[in-house]
Amino acid sequence: MARTTPARNPDAAKQASTTKGPATAKGPATAKASGKAKASGKGGAPAPGPRRRTVRLRILAALVAGAAAVGGVVAYRTVGAETGERPVTVDEASRLALSRLNLFQASPVTLALTAAEGGDVTVRVEGVVDYRVRRGVGRYQVTGAGGPLDHGLVVWDAGGLGLAPEPAGVDGPAWEQAERVPRQGWSPRSYTADPLDAGLQLVVQLGADRPDNPLLLAQSGARRLGGERLDGRDYDRFAGPRAQGAAPDGERSPLTYWVDGDGGLRRVTMRMPGLGTPTTVEFSGQDGGAKLPEAPWLTG
Repeated sequence: MARTTPARNPDAAKQASTTKGPATAKGPATAKASGKAKASGKGGAPAPGPRRRTVRLRILAALVAGAAAVGGVVAYRTVGAETGERPVTVDEASRLALSRLNLFQASPVTLALTAAEGGDVTVRVEGVVDYRVRRGVGRYQVTGAGGPLDHGLVVWDAGGLGLAPEPAGVDGPAWEQAERVPRQGWSPRSYTADPLDAGLQLVVQLGADRPDNPLLLAQSGARRLGGERLDGRDYDRFAGPRAQGAAPDGERSPLTYWVDGDGGLRRVTMRMPGLGTPTTVEFSGQDGGAKLPEAPWLTG
């Protein structure tokens, strides 16, 4: 699965390599300083349908079951309707493995990220990410105990992020506003260990152009934590895999995934050391009309 900021989360940072399938401007005001939208589906290709996802799930489940039989692995067989935390089943490992590919194929997708920075300061980003170009754009707002502290636009990719004030007199979604900001209007910087940066870095890594290896997911400690119903749809909560040597045996991954019966990813949370509230990423569907700007910190 996805990896995140190495300095603060070494376990999550190694998860991608564990489960991979074949083949200086300052940021928004935070604790150190002062600082969902629904999918439109217009103008873009439709997201993969349930029937297509079901076919993929059956194929992956068959492959995992066959590999388990040949190798003598019995820990990942289907279990009954039990409750409580346990290792993933064949079907669950297959759905978790497909979640990154489904997210990639639904791109661009809308999201909302909420990160607690400590000291009663929270940063929320609402925007869109396109995994085909591995870039996101959104509007951020920083809130403290006394109310709003800062707000603006943020654009990010795998290498870093850029921040800019919202252009005056320009309405519309963040990606349209970002198009009106000149290159010199952006403040670029590399990622830090702050919860917001770790969350943005995680977001851009969650989608992939191929599924993870479901057998490796199961062997690497992925676990079903329970079920939850969100907006009339059932989801399984999974603790992600643990990279070998990244955490003591038996310690749960810092990443938790909400995955539906078709392998659709709805929510991801990431526990950060020293913070009681995890960073949360919510996906709310495809926005086919979104157009993401170029990375301004590379060309400005």
